[in-house]
Amino acid sequence: MSLSDLTPQPLWRFFQLLCDTPRPSKQEQLLKSRIREALAEYELEIIEDQVGNLIIRKPATPGYEDAPGVVMQSHLDMVPQKNEGSTHDFSKDPIQPYIDGDWVRARGTTLGADNGIGVAAILSVLTSKDMIHGPLEGLLTVDEEAGMSGAKGLQGGVLQGSLLLNLDTEEENELYIGCAGGVDIGGRFSYQAEPRDDRRQYWRIALKGLRGGHSGLDIHSGRGNALKLVNRALDQLRKQFPALRVASLTGGTLRNAIPREAFAVVAAPAELGEAISRRVSELQQLFLQELKSVEPHLHLTISDTDSADLLPEDMVDRLQRVIFACPHGVFRMSADFPGVTETSNNLARVVMDSGHIEVHCLARSLVDSLRDDAAQSVAGVFELAGAETSVGNSYPGWAPDKNSRLLDNLTRLHEKVVGVVPKIQVIHAGLECGILGANYPHWDMISFGPTIRGAHSPDEAVHAPSVANFWKFLEATLAHLAKPD
Repeated sequence: MSLSDLTPQPLWRFFQLLCDTPRPSKQEQLLKSRIREALAEYELEIIEDQVGNLIIRKPATPGYEDAPGVVMQSHLDMVPQKNEGSTHDFSKDPIQPYIDGDWVRARGTTLGADNGIGVAAILSVLTSKDMIHGPLEGLLTVDEEAGMSGAKGLQGGVLQGSLLLNLDTEEENELYIGCAGGVDIGGRFSYQAEPRDDRRQYWRIALKGLRGGHSGLDIHSGRGNALKLVNRALDQLRKQFPALRVASLTGGTLRNAIPREAFAVVAAPAELGEAISRRVSELQQLFLQELKSVEPHLHLTISDTDSADLLPEDMVDRLQRVIFACPHGVFRMSADFPGVTETSNNLARVVMDSGHIEVHCLARSLVDSLRDDAAQSVAGVFELAGAETSVGNSYPGWAPDKNSRLLDNLTRLHEKVVGVVPKIQVIHAGLECGILGANYPHWDMISFGPTIRGAHSPDEAVHAPSVANFWKFLEATLAHLAKPD
């Protein structure tokens, strides 16, 4: 059974096209070319703006030309995450989706249902010959996962519609009317490496097997942060074995993904090797005991490795204190939307290169002023440790409007079409609505989508029956909005 056998077939065929086309952030050009090819036979106007977004216009169904214009929006890029041992190259290899009961998953990598299902739905609408709708525009943005430069660079006055349907949320039977804003925080340390000591034995300590996940949607889940855990292990080893030296401490891959793996390279006299290995095994058992309900596949291992230059002891001390002190997780839950995270921070990455160490975080909040306050809390930790600190690449949240006419219409329509009263929700993730709304303040906006689990991790899966319901509701929404009240 292939994706094209699933319902609705046009949507799944377009999703297969997306899976076949590499599309990590900032590498969407090939996908845009293939989309143009797929749409060539249809009477559509296709524009690529100055930052690379695709805008695709479709005339109204005859007789519905005076209906309000609808903009359907999703992003083209996907988060590139893969399992340990995978040789997948996201710059050139296709995603390998497969059907697992009611779920669609990928072999060893992220699936890209975030936001590929939304893109596929838009392309299906634009190529449909029997749907009822008013004037339509598809807005396919670039670089959403790595900085939202596509949404930020979209100029006002380009789009003609007055209603925005964002198709980038991940829970069936929910309508979203707000989202978190975010900001990147970085700390950069400089150091002079010390020469490698070939009289010592070198080992690589690896923390793997964590679930990771979306740094907004999963930040409240209590999942392990690989950087925090390796830092704890390293601290325990340094205290027990004063002769142990550190060559590196790195981990994490993306600012918007909870770190799944982290690594340290250490050196010590060879006669300490057996005792160090025993302590690493003890620490693995300790971490498993602490996180057994959420991280049953956690692995802390030690293995021989090549010699390397050493970090100065004072640099290791500063870096360890930063990782210990840097907040990770929920700052505060929303008082207005029970069960929703209001403000959080993700300790995302530690990277080393040529005498520099960088620590990267992403803070989010439903309230822009609290987003900035969280960023200053993190930046303060970096500054106290003497790091060169940066706070930037911020984007606004999308303030909820409970009096939205579009919300009222679609709430009633959802109950009629799907048979379920939808939950009205905000999301602790960075939808592009807040950014887009700054240049299009007249838009009435709403977001919805199918059920997706494990976004931003290789566990990502989309619930196929929910995709069918999502499509049914999208089709009904466009018909409903085309008809006068």
